Amino acid sequence: MAQSEQATTDRVIVAVFDGLRPDMVTPELTPNILRLAARGTWFRQARSVFPSLTRVCTSAIATGAPPTTHGIVGNAFYHAAAMPEHVFDTGRVDHLRRIEAHHGGRLLDVDTFGDVLARAGRRLAVVHTGSPGSAHFINPRARDNGHWTFSMHGADGTQTPHAVAEALEKIGPLPEREMPRLGELRYAARLMVEHVLPVLAPDVALVWFNEPDTTFHYKGLGSPEAKAGLQEADKAFGAILDWVDAQPDAERIAVIVASDHGQISTRAIHPLFDDARQAGFAVAQRDEFDGAAFVATGGISGEIRRLNDERDGVERIAHWLMQQPAVGHVFSPARNEVDGVVGGSLSLALLGNGHERQPDLMFILKSDLAADQYGLPGLGTMTPGDVPLGGGMHGGINPHELNTVLIVAAETTEGRGSLSSAPAGIIDIGPTVLGLLGIAPAQTMQGRNLARPAREEARIARHSAGRGGFSQHVDIVEQDGRRFILGGGH
Repeated sequence: MAQSEQATTDRVIVAVFDGLRPDMVTPELTPNILRLAARGTWFRQARSVFPSLTRVCTSAIATGAPPTTHGIVGNAFYHAAAMPEHVFDTGRVDHLRRIEAHHGGRLLDVDTFGDVLARAGRRLAVVHTGSPGSAHFINPRARDNGHWTFSMHGADGTQTPHAVAEALEKIGPLPEREMPRLGELRYAARLMVEHVLPVLAPDVALVWFNEPDTTFHYKGLGSPEAKAGLQEADKAFGAILDWVDAQPDAERIAVIVASDHGQISTRAIHPLFDDARQAGFAVAQRDEFDGAAFVATGGISGEIRRLNDERDGVERIAHWLMQQPAVGHVFSPARNEVDGVVGGSLSLALLGNGHERQPDLMFILKSDLAADQYGLPGLGTMTPGDVPLGGGMHGGINPHELNTVLIVAAETTEGRGSLSSAPAGIIDIGPTVLGLLGIAPAQTMQGRNLARPAREEARIARHSAGRGGFSQHVDIVEQDGRRFILGGGH
């Protein structure tokens, strides 16, 4: 068991801006995030996990570990033992309840920072404006822990429906949904500063803003609507900072700002699975499994699982993927530390996705650093979905999908107003929260307390694989037992 540290703060506030890229933190759009950065350390090279999808990332924040440890290997993935007739959508309440029941109430079977706080007699309160699944995974045992989670989706979107009842009584009716989600951001800010922080007074309070991610997806990263959503989210955060500054013990309240992943713009929508079916592969999606040999999910990245025992079929479809001009990376379960079991593929474990729930194959469609219509770098391809062409997407390992905002401001933070290029990422958030409060992390947590110096020098390595005319590589940095993906190429 890790040794407890001396507490350096009494309370911690965490604000997560879903999908925010660091290069969009500007005086025009985010003056309050920069206001916090001036009093803390900004880890400018912070990284998400793979796949860089919200519920995967939420689970990584909660557990201080990548999917290899926490087991949420995608926003949607096939779970044959618990839901053989349908792909498991981790955002849906009915799916979550069914899968959790299959796992005896512990789909995330490792400790979260909420669990550790509860055992230490501390309280966590969450104000969440994202999906019910994301609200769930940030503290999946909130009810058992005696904690408090508010969901903007109402009483059915949380294990603690009394939190929604309290919000309705204190703040009023939930706002209508709009694009951008301005009303929801304002509601979340009011709930934090009028009820959570002053009345509940938890040891840790976390607020999750659904912007800019939502509007990035449907209106584009640099659109006027996306900018309005980001500005409103920053204004909501500013209200929280104002509350902190007004407290007599403000110096004992630590504040962390983070994003779970970034986004890139879509330059093309590619019918990969239609092409696969035309090539003779019986690929199904969602719930149409009759006669299918494989079930697949898509996006910028996706997974493929066999529905029968035909191992050769996996090899054949993997090698077909490697021949497709739109495909940049192919991964499979580990043959060794670097290589996957399928020739030419890289190991899922290398990417931090080697859990027992891992698929037979994962792929990433090609992307690059070219500028989009708004001059923002990062363009990629996705399979068909509900995001329009030109909208923002994430899920791969483009640097602008992986690079996250991560700022830690505490009384003991060294180099206030500094930029750090040290390896860091979303898996460090939970251990940092616990460390600031003087609580030892769970043994399964791989992240470190960013308020303390690293123990080792960082090591960067490039790992490559290929077959025929297909070649791929991934760049990874390692330090203090943590591994972060810097990006990749093809």
